[in-house]
Amino acid sequence: MEYQKLLDLSDDWLKYAVRLHLCREPKDKLVHIRNAALADSRMKSYFMDVEKFHGTLVTNHKNPDLPIHKLLFLLDLGFDTEVPEIKIAVSEILKHRDEHGIYQSMTNVPKHYGGAGVDVFSWCLCDAPLLLLALLKAGVDYHEYIKPGVDHLVSLYRDNGFPCAVSPELGKFRGPGKKDDCCPYATLIMADLLSYIPEYRESQVAVSTVKALLRLWENSLDQHPYMFYMGTDFRKLKAPSCWYDIISVAGVLSKYEFVQDDPRFLEMIAHIRARQDKDGFFTPESVYQKLKDWDFGQKKVSSPYLTYLCYRIFERLK
Repeated sequence: MEYQKLLDLSDDWLKYAVRLHLCREPKDKLVHIRNAALADSRMKSYFMDVEKFHGTLVTNHKNPDLPIHKLLFLLDLGFDTEVPEIKIAVSEILKHRDEHGIYQSMTNVPKHYGGAGVDVFSWCLCDAPLLLLALLKAGVDYHEYIKPGVDHLVSLYRDNGFPCAVSPELGKFRGPGKKDDCCPYATLIMADLLSYIPEYRESQVAVSTVKALLRLWENSLDQHPYMFYMGTDFRKLKAPSCWYDIISVAGVLSKYEFVQDDPRFLEMIAHIRARQDKDGFFTPESVYQKLKDWDFGQKKVSSPYLTYLCYRIFERLK
């Protein structure tokens, strides 16, 4: 695929990602554009925020301002621990690990939701996989620092996906749903995590987790576990991929080769492709208001970054 049109309309931070991930240019040939990207004021702000990794209390996992979402955004663009702030963020994550090898976030769950009502390092199944994924993408040693936590989270799997689960520090807290239902978001980010791990990528757990997501799409009119819908809002194109929407779900599913002939997955892809304009670009249909300074934080014109996310999905297809 020709990406010159996308490069022409991209800011330096996205030019770097496009040339690295879509054009497959070697990183050592991209020093100039990488340095230009690092100088972008928005990037500098993100680097400062991830450096203070546990300085933001986790009270809403959908919040795009959470340092973990910003860190994964930066890592996915192609930045790594050569950036001092990312190196510091990784070291901060490694400082808070429970006996199962799961990394913790600073969280506060009010007493009326079953929590302790105090700030405490803990984990939920809607954040723990993201911390492990960030460490994996940052190049941290898998067997020493990542595998124990992954193994424990995998042990929580049930036939219909991954449940709403929390560490003991959060008491009896559970999201708004039936105890036996899966948590669609936890299931999504576990599927994403497992897709990067060779020993799990083709495992029965990974396959079953992906199939759980496909079943949710197939039964989207009737099944809304933990109030996660796959309706009108879910189907609007949105970036970045930090929550439960069609770009996020299709992006994760596209990493598994066995889904590519599945009519449910192909239906998602067709839905996305139908929104591509004559120039090959995509325009956001929904946005995070906090991200209005980015090209994907508006709905009036096409977004190079959203287009980049769609192209990355398409490039994985057969």
